[in-house]
This record gives sequence, C-alpha cells and structure tokens, in this order.
Amino acid sequence: MGIENMKYVKLLLIIGFLTFTVSCGQQKGYIQYRVKTGETMISIAEKLKMSPKDLLRLNPDFNENLKPNSFIVVPENKYDLFKNQQIKNGVVIEEIESTPEKNILIDKAKVTAKLFENFEVYEVVKGDTFYSLERRFGVSIDELLLLNPELKEGLKEGSILKIKEFQNEKELQKEIVVRNSSYNDYIKLNKSLKVSLLLPFRGDIYNYDSISPRDIFQKNTLANIATDLYLGAEFAVDSLRKRGIDIEFSIYDTGARKSNGISKIIYEQNLNNNDLIIGPLYSEEAQLLASRVNVPIIFPLYSSNQSEFNNPNIITASPDKKIFKNELIRYIKNNFSRGNLIIVSDQSEVSNSIKNALNTAILQSSITILTPENGVIEKSRFLQILRPNTNNWIVFATNNEVTVSDAINSLISLPSEIKTNVFAFDKGSVYDKIDNIKLAKIGFTYVSEEFVDGTSDSSKIFNKAYLSKNNAIPTLYATKGFDITYDILIRLASGKKLSTTFKEGASIRVVNKFDFINKGSFQNEGLFILQMNEDLTLSKLK
Repeated sequence: MGIENMKYVKLLLIIGFLTFTVSCGQQKGYIQYRVKTGETMISIAEKLKMSPKDLLRLNPDFNENLKPNSFIVVPENKYDLFKNQQIKNGVVIEEIESTPEKNILIDKAKVTAKLFENFEVYEVVKGDTFYSLERRFGVSIDELLLLNPELKEGLKEGSILKIKEFQNEKELQKEIVVRNSSYNDYIKLNKSLKVSLLLPFRGDIYNYDSISPRDIFQKNTLANIATDLYLGAEFAVDSLRKRGIDIEFSIYDTGARKSNGISKIIYEQNLNNNDLIIGPLYSEEAQLLASRVNVPIIFPLYSSNQSEFNNPNIITASPDKKIFKNELIRYIKNNFSRGNLIIVSDQSEVSNSIKNALNTAILQSSITILTPENGVIEKSRFLQILRPNTNNWIVFATNNEVTVSDAINSLISLPSEIKTNVFAFDKGSVYDKIDNIKLAKIGFTYVSEEFVDGTSDSSKIFNKAYLSKNNAIPTLYATKGFDITYDILIRLASGKKLSTTFKEGASIRVVNKFDFINKGSFQNEGLFILQMNEDLTLSKLK
C-alpha cells in the first residue's frame, strides 16, 4: 500500500473518532470485509447498496477482480444499515468482520511495513544520482540494485529505496534517541499531563465513503498537513508514555477557517484543564484561544502574522522569517575574513540595509552590490570582482527566479580556479526549482529551521520506529509534529514552569531546534546554518 493510501486510512480513523468538537471516541467509521470466493467489487457494492465506483475509491489498491480471503475497507454505517438481512446466494452481511481501530489497516500495509522494518529507507529527491547515494550512504550501486531491482530503470523522484539492513545493536534499539543541545531532559516521578491537539481536519466537508486518497491529499494541502502533524504528535505522546509519563491526549477538529469552529470548542470544552494545547493553525484563532484560556498554546507552523502575538501563553514553534536574515548576517560577520563579498539583489534598499549591517565587521571596500541589468547579471560582471585563491562569498538577497537562476548559471561556469560560496536567507521555493547538483557546486549555504541528517543514529531510529507504527516514512510535517510535542511535553514533565525550562537552554530534537525567547509571546529562534556538499549531503555549519 502506498504512503498516500496509508495516510488516507489514518485520516479515516481520525475522522471516525471525532465529532466536530469531541475528542477521540470509541465508534469505528470503517471496518474490514473478508472477500469470499467469486465475489467482485461490483457484487460487494450491490450488497452494501453502494456504487462500485465509490467502493473502488475507498480501496484504491484493488481492482474490480478480488482474491478470496483478501480484505477491503467498507463503511461501518453500511454494515449497520443492512445487518442480519439475507443477501444473494445465502450470504449475509453479518459475516463482515469488525476489528479494533488499531488493527483496521489492510493486511497488505502490514506486509509492506514488515518488509521495510529492518532496513534504512530513503525517498529519492530531485538531483539525486547513484554517485551521490553511494557517497551519502556508503553503499555500492550493486548493493542498491540487489535491494531495489527496480533501479535498473533508473532513479525516479519520489520513489522509496531500501538502502541497507540495520545490523548493529544501537540501530536496533527500540527507544527513540532524541538529540539534545544545552537543555537537559528531566522527568519528574509519576508525572501526569493533559494535552489537546486542535487541527483543521475538516471532517465536515468530506464524504469519506466516496472520496479517494488522491482527491484528499493531492488536492488538499491542509489535509496532508493536519494528518501529518497529528501522526507526529501522537507518536511523540506514545514515546513519552514509554518513558513513564502519564499523558491524556485529546483531539479536536477546528473545522474551516472563520467557521467559528474554535469558538465552539472553547464554549463546549473546558480547555483550561489542559497542561498544553497544540494548535490551532491560524493566527487569529490562536489569539482568540489565548484570550479565553490560561494554558500554554503552541502555534505549530509559521504565519506572517505571528510577529503580532503579544500573549505570553502563545509559544511560536517556527522562527519568524525576519530573524533568518539576522542569523545569516551574524554568521558572515563572525566568519568572513578577507576576500570579496558580493550582494546580489534586485532592490537597492535591501542590499544597502545588508551592507550597513555588515559594515561594523567587514571593510566596506570588500562589499560589492550587483543588481540585474535588463533582468540578468552577466558572468563578466562576476569575473570583474571574483579572484582565485581567496574567499568569494556571494549573498543572494533576492527571490526573483530569473535573477537567481541566471546568477547561478553564471557562477557554475566560472573558471575552476575561482571558488565561490553562495549564501541565501533560506532555501525557499525558488531554489527548489534549481538542480541540487548546481547548488552543491557553488557551496550553497542557507539558514534553515530544520536539519535533516539521514545518517545520524537519532534520525535512523526515529524513521524506523515511525515506519513500523504508521507504515509510512515520516514527512517533515510529521517530524515537526513529533519534535514540537516531544520537546514541550518533556519540559513540562520536569515539573517546572515552561518559562523556567526555556531559560535553562535550547534543545535539538530529530530535525528541529528550539530556543525560546520571551518577546511578549515566546518565540522560537532556533536556526541552523547549512551547507550543501558536492555529494549532495548537508553539513551543519552552525
């Protein structure tokens, strides 16, 4: 079963356990049906009084012809509607087998999970080559082909590869290793916590009896984000329970934006009984919630409006974009010595502000501003400034696709004796459209709130454990959901106030760094400086 379909079943479970503002319940929305000899999708659909098309959408991994004793998913309300009624050829609906929600996943998914359980896995991204995979993971092409015969047809973006089998004891341990920075995790004996997750699952707008995974997850970004954040948060709660923390975990569907869903939750639920609230996703809802409850509220994803937060109960998990520039300028000040520093920008005021910010540490004569002429920056203009055997640092202070693409093409074609390092405030969408091989060639360095180190023990163990539980590789949103939930809950488990633990130091979890500063509301300023290497791996410079 594909990752998309696994996520679909998980979302069905979430929605099946939620009413609009009620946390996890006991009712099941979907159950399994064991296929009998001679049955087809059409005949089963007739029994359930569904259209074959709707039943196929609910089971995208199956076609019209089914194998006996395989399992498909059917709506439980269809079962309840026709229970105990005689159907064609003496077959009765009560032969449908209902399973507990944790076992509702189709057998095929379990087989897939078992297949990958003992392997390090990797999702192919744009720019990957056999050479880069060899360098990154220390495996040969022959070894990759042995585990992944489909590679004979070449690398395909988005495909999942088995890299190598876990062998040593450290890789096989069950407990997830979570990296620390300066904050020391401490769990108070017999600590109990109550946490609520508020996300827009939008269960009110979907007819899950007839909608396909493709319709949900490829056409609705919000469904992807909410489901992944939930899966990551749930995984963090499970991990901390194994460490002895008693956690009560509730989930609420906030519904559509500006639908008064959050107001209804506030009115109907006593949220002040919580030790922590994660969500909602929208800034105006977070501010409304903070004005009504006296509980720490984690605002999980970045919003351009988060700089307006001034309630000490709101904790922003994603750093504000304004501090990305400050972080890069600070790094350049501390590390640039002699050489050439070029600022590429299409706005003179932006360039001058950066130049002025650097002038206390770097000689003004070393800084040159280049702006496009007729939309481009010719290679000859770089050659007039750049020199061999010296530092040539180039800061891109623009996100104009044409300017960035043209400048990078000029830089990668420079004479080999001229070495450059290109810096950007973040790796935004404009750089995602550029081949990673090109970025690696120019030593592309950028500021990021995430550092995905697929070679670290903590990442390997986390990915393996998450895959075993959810039959899917964790996305960045799922990992973020884990990191946020794990970090704040383990701080609360110390028995201290959150504000006290924030003063005790920053923390690094699986991919995120948390360094909370009180600026009216608590804001995370934990950032990394990352550099892309020629083998397409990333190095953490800071």
